[in-house]
Amino acid sequence: MTTPSTNTSTVIRVRDLTKTYLLGQTRVRALRGVSLEIQRGEFVAIMGPSGSGKSTFMNLLGCLDRPSGGEYWLGGALVSKLTPDQLADIRNRRIGFIFQGFNLMGRATALKNVEIPMIYSGLQVAEQDRRARAALQMVGLGSRLHHKPAQLSGGQQQRVAIARALVNRPSLILADEPTGNLDTRTSVEIMAILQTLNARGMTVVLVTHETDIANYAQRQVTFRDGVIISDHPVADPRSARVELEQLMKQVVNAPANAPRAVMGAQPASGTPADDEDTAELLSAVATPPRALDDLEAIRREDAP
Repeated sequence: MTTPSTNTSTVIRVRDLTKTYLLGQTRVRALRGVSLEIQRGEFVAIMGPSGSGKSTFMNLLGCLDRPSGGEYWLGGALVSKLTPDQLADIRNRRIGFIFQGFNLMGRATALKNVEIPMIYSGLQVAEQDRRARAALQMVGLGSRLHHKPAQLSGGQQQRVAIARALVNRPSLILADEPTGNLDTRTSVEIMAILQTLNARGMTVVLVTHETDIANYAQRQVTFRDGVIISDHPVADPRSARVELEQLMKQVVNAPANAPRAVMGAQPASGTPADDEDTAELLSAVATPPRALDDLEAIRREDAP
């Protein structure tokens, strides 16, 4: 019987992973024998053009689909061999998902949206409320608990989605093009949150086709035609928090009628309300609440 890696810091291990789809009478080999390990606490960007296999790989990591062949170990569990009910438990308990499209309930408040993953967790209602409030505070939305999605900007909606991904205290965050629908400044805000989570010990796997976004990660893995063509560390990852702090300094020091601040080579388009929102986010990522800070508990839950 195959056994997982003896390295207890390995959170993801795949060996010879394949995925073949049948479209009519055509067999499409989306993945062609992928082998990869991701260690606990890494921030990995999965890159590649459309059709490269990166989204298929992410779906397999997230237990949203099953491989055609090969093995996938998550912690101590051989998830490629689990039943549908066992996979659902893994998705709910160990993995936090962040999608490009937010996937929020339009009639529910931010607080209620964040509470949704805990419905089947067995937690008391008071604990669900406490965790949801703490998660929203962590992403800089403590003052918007009762706003509905239509009352929030795109970036704020994505931050609600990140809070929702955190409330069950997962050991792994999977982010599929989380900045794809956002402008430059808002994208940096999202990356600041993901880097903060990673700095606190969370393993983050990010799918993106944008090189500038991938440069916030510690490691970049590139797919093409269903195989990995490169896997290398990022020598000097960008710091989203530093970039936002620099932006806010420019805003504070700029004359009243000066053009809006510039971040890198692109305009950091925003209003005074945007600046207040960014300032609230920076304060939140600098001092995350203790309610979501029990990383030792996360590690114990993830242990085989």
